[in-house]
Amino acid sequence: MSRSPTVIDIPFDIPQTFRLRMTDEVLGSDAAVLLDLLHASSDRPPRALCFVDSSLLEADRTFFTRLERLFVAASGRVELMQPPIGIRGGEGCKNDPALVDDLLATIERYGLDRRSYVIVFGGGALLDVVGYAAAIAHRGIRLIRLPSTTLAQADSGVGVKNAVNWFGKKNWKGTFAVPWGVINDHSLLRTLPEREFLSGFSEVVKVSLLKSKEHFSRLESDALRIATRDDRATRAAIAASVRLHLDHITREGDPFEIREARPLDFGHWSAHRLEGLSGYQIPHGEAVAIGVAIDTLYSAKVLGFPQRDLQRVLACLRRLKLPLGHPLLADEKPLLEGLEEFRQHLGGRLTVTLLKGIGQPVDVHQIELSAMREAIQEALALEQNHTIPSQQTPPREHASEQSTAG
Repeated sequence: MSRSPTVIDIPFDIPQTFRLRMTDEVLGSDAAVLLDLLHASSDRPPRALCFVDSSLLEADRTFFTRLERLFVAASGRVELMQPPIGIRGGEGCKNDPALVDDLLATIERYGLDRRSYVIVFGGGALLDVVGYAAAIAHRGIRLIRLPSTTLAQADSGVGVKNAVNWFGKKNWKGTFAVPWGVINDHSLLRTLPEREFLSGFSEVVKVSLLKSKEHFSRLESDALRIATRDDRATRAAIAASVRLHLDHITREGDPFEIREARPLDFGHWSAHRLEGLSGYQIPHGEAVAIGVAIDTLYSAKVLGFPQRDLQRVLACLRRLKLPLGHPLLADEKPLLEGLEEFRQHLGGRLTVTLLKGIGQPVDVHQIELSAMREAIQEALALEQNHTIPSQQTPPREHASEQSTAG
């Protein structure tokens, strides 16, 4: 007589702490904030390696000197194994397998272990690559991120994801790993070119649409000031975005996206596909702005997202000098293949987060392709004509042609 199988299911929580700091001059008067994150776990100071986006070094010729001075003054608190290492950032670094190998070889050569630190200053792409290497070396070395773009400070730099592009697909290879610490330093944003500075606010628009009417209203009213790089408006928008992200990660029970949905990826199924179709010539932030425009237009057509709020979203993107479309949208077929890539990335049925209202996200598992094509073409027309639509057709009650991307 056969015995019944033994089944043991034990749910458990893993203690984690997300350490976020906001500073004005991390290489100057606020240097102690960085050093205080470096905890010694034995009778010797912890070992560390520091990587810097080369764009920071090129934009500010004093940056390297000030960074070296910080570590010299901190001798006895941290053992920097070699001078800070400059790496070319941007999406290209996520497409270079040799870079991950070089990072791992450097970590091994200097004997870093799980109580050591990898410190990285840079934009979201470089944070992703260095974070991925730190996460897989010894199954995890303590990572301290110092995001240097508005996009990274408002979104990816305060998340728990690391990834590189593989097989020509965005973020195909990656990990979930909580960083040891994140420092959003305002001075790191000062040298950003205008286009790069503004593109990061697409993610601020996105998270406010998903999470908070109040924060979207404030962003809407501050958009023109943000576009002129007003200090107060910029700081407030980034701080609000960070808090909404952290609340989602730490309080909503699914930081590693075990469930079907990726609720913070509103607008991203098309954004990731658009980046690849452009050969990564379209910056991520601008691709997200276009994706948000498309998915909001679609939500208005199919889910009853209010027409007045549609106008507000498109106008807010416009005030932030963000694009609503791109010539690549003229042919919808290659873009719509992004739905299948999105499904594969989630590992199950298609789940796309859309909007019933501001602060009212909804997960859908089918896309009405005819309506999505219309939304894509409307986004293209809006960009070409530099207009905001005054009215839209009422929401559709019945889907005709649908896709489950399955």
